[in-house]
Amino acid sequence: MAGLKTYRTKRNFRATPEPKGRKARKTGNSYVIQKHDARRLHYDLRLEMDGVLKSWAVTRGPSLVPGEKRLAVEVEDHPLEYGDFEGTIPKGEYGGGTVIVWDRGSWTPVADAKKGLAKGHLEFELHGEKLAGRWHLIRMARNPREKRNNWLLIKGEDEAARPEGASDILEERPESVKTGRVVEEVAGEEPGWSSKTGKIERKAAKPKSRAAPAAAAAEASPPLPDPSKIKGAKKASMPAFVEPVFATLQPKPPTGAQWLHEIKFDGYRLQARVEAGRVKLLTRSGLDWTKKFGKEVTEALRDLPVGTALIDGELVVETDVGASDFSALQTDLSEGRSNRFVFYVFDILYLDGYDLRLLPLIERKALLERIVGSRSGMVRYSSHFEEQGSLVLTHACRLSLEGIVSKKRDAPYRSGRGKDWIKSKCSARQEFVIAGYVPSSTSRKAIGSLVLGYYDEGKLMHVGRVGTGFTASLAEDLYRRLERIRIPSSPFAEKLTAEEARQVRYVRPENVAEIEFRSWTAGDNIRHASFRGLREDKPAESVVRETTKMAPTTSRTPRRKVRLTHPDRIYWPDEGVTKEGLADYYTEIWRHIAPFVVGRPLALVRCPQGIAGHSFFQKHAWKGLNPNIVLVKDPKDKSGEPMISINDLDGLIGLVQGAMLEIHPWGSTVADWERPDMIVMDLDPGEGVSWNAVVDAARETRERLTEAGLNAFVKTSGGKGLHVVAPLQPKANWTAVKAFTKSIADAMAADSPDLYVSTITKSKRRGKILVDYLRNQRGATAVAPYSSRARPGAAVSTPLTWEELGPDIGPAYFTIINVPTRLASLRKDPWDGFRAAAVPLEAPKKRGKKAAA
Repeated sequence: MAGLKTYRTKRNFRATPEPKGRKARKTGNSYVIQKHDARRLHYDLRLEMDGVLKSWAVTRGPSLVPGEKRLAVEVEDHPLEYGDFEGTIPKGEYGGGTVIVWDRGSWTPVADAKKGLAKGHLEFELHGEKLAGRWHLIRMARNPREKRNNWLLIKGEDEAARPEGASDILEERPESVKTGRVVEEVAGEEPGWSSKTGKIERKAAKPKSRAAPAAAAAEASPPLPDPSKIKGAKKASMPAFVEPVFATLQPKPPTGAQWLHEIKFDGYRLQARVEAGRVKLLTRSGLDWTKKFGKEVTEALRDLPVGTALIDGELVVETDVGASDFSALQTDLSEGRSNRFVFYVFDILYLDGYDLRLLPLIERKALLERIVGSRSGMVRYSSHFEEQGSLVLTHACRLSLEGIVSKKRDAPYRSGRGKDWIKSKCSARQEFVIAGYVPSSTSRKAIGSLVLGYYDEGKLMHVGRVGTGFTASLAEDLYRRLERIRIPSSPFAEKLTAEEARQVRYVRPENVAEIEFRSWTAGDNIRHASFRGLREDKPAESVVRETTKMAPTTSRTPRRKVRLTHPDRIYWPDEGVTKEGLADYYTEIWRHIAPFVVGRPLALVRCPQGIAGHSFFQKHAWKGLNPNIVLVKDPKDKSGEPMISINDLDGLIGLVQGAMLEIHPWGSTVADWERPDMIVMDLDPGEGVSWNAVVDAARETRERLTEAGLNAFVKTSGGKGLHVVAPLQPKANWTAVKAFTKSIADAMAADSPDLYVSTITKSKRRGKILVDYLRNQRGATAVAPYSSRARPGAAVSTPLTWEELGPDIGPAYFTIINVPTRLASLRKDPWDGFRAAAVPLEAPKKRGKKAAA
């Protein structure tokens, strides 16, 4: 059975008679929860489906309180026979520990179970001896570093639910529904499941006394090493705080087998101090921030199998695309949310009476991994890579992560900034001191931009302004904060120019901001800067210019000449992307988008007040049009109403000035209106369609276009689906191109009617993918590669290589914020050779092939 493939690969059936699993009835609906005391106590939820037990490890067990979320880690399918197992599995083997049948019965899906699983929301009713009523399993966004899918198990509101504060069903009913025994009474038995003997049928063991089982249960989990027996561990009292190791910035990762490479997190560096059941979280300067992050993180750390410990790590918030994001962390803190916090641990300094700092890093990490295990809750182990550092950095940047930290595998833990840890970043980023602000031009009590600097031998040096990255509420909060500390004159060591000082209100230089920027100018200012958050864990006087020995960046980025009115107007409120931020984005990626928007008729989505306000689709010119925008006339439009086109970057920035948030070009140019030079197949998933199905559809579309003699490229839509695009030599007319693309869409729908439709009727699209060929007719448009989308998230329609296409990159993974970093990290454009790959549509016929598969 395909559903048991992973289960089988984890077991050697030459050595064990454990059941491989055989074809079982497909109509069963059994349900079981096995309480499993392995490395960590958890509850295995298993639902019979298609002849196997779909399984999730519920780390803290189910809760009867409606809305209370319990992490459920998806594990491999198990054979039905496994659902009846109660006994022990020897330590050291897969799943080693003690198992009881905590609850069992039947389950009923509320809707189609297969679609629910694919969509990531399975709603069902349980009919067990302990659990009943309606439940939800909701799949969480997958982190690129995670190997399994994480779900949330949530009780529905019904008669079986209990109010908050009521007795816990796990404590109230700890016994097995099969034998009436508790875990401790089973723990001391001979193995009931073994890789040597398989499932052992035997008479029930005599119950042990309630006093003895604790020791037996402890033996079920492999013990952690005794620090007194670790060579290099030094017996000592636990220090109150240890100054962290800080990484030194270098432009490239170091090379050699002596280096390990970890993903660089984008959060707060914290030292977790665990002692006698109490946990403190200390910042990199030793401040006690335990209360700042709520109880969940400290409770998760308290659950670690240690008595006393000092653990080095970073607390982050991971967004829906799976990457840590400091701005999201700041937002969650300001709004009092803590359910997205994750504490990644990457070093251990002290354990149970012994100082470990003299141990080699690789030994400290191995010990930490054994302590934390493979848990995927709030506390997670930060794994490392041993591949070439440059390769690790390239992959990190392609996924728009911040960068990597390379560490000497055999180095001790040396506090302070040294050469044992090297950081390499995907984009320029560091802290700067806030020395002033410019008021907003769109709101009376909000900032429009911040004036920044750094210290050089005690003197405050000016580096420019940052005017994007602020949400509306943050801009107002910063205004209130900075107004209270205004000063009458500039705190900078040198006098600012008239332009630099324009409208600036100076403040005491005591706040620190995290800033991402593209490069340094020759005049030592930062270019294309974006605010990422306040750094309350770092004193202002410690902020210096963090730079490598490289000269200031000389960029191929052109300079824009169009002056923006109200540059601080916020277009994407949640992401803090302003009009100026959008202009910076298009300036940065101009050479990539230019081939797809220059010299073409354009349709626009305009949102004068940002995505939260009114929007409209516009094809024709409007009053007050920026003079850099070119007016063109459709030769077939008898009204003669001018349409919009652009010839250069200033034209595009002119569109931004006109509140353009999406740009949709024709598939032909103004030089040849009637013969398109590209095909766009829009794969638009209906409700209930998984992302993997959309990826498969893109690959099938590519195959059909390839069979027709065309070269296919792929991009995200920035919405829900994918676009497969093929360049053409402009020889066929619109009628021929539309007929060809219709034949492709109709063939896909005819060959796989359960997967695809080629008609746009919404009633026919549920659970299927619309293969939309109507983008390929005269006057129709499709969103341009690298265009922003006027939707929450500030997503960008982003070209990919076919090798990148997969489950880790969803349709809205790339955004205005991270696309420039991605492009800067690539050795070549994902669509390199796009125009050179153009062929005439007639070419396949000349080779005797059909136009569609």
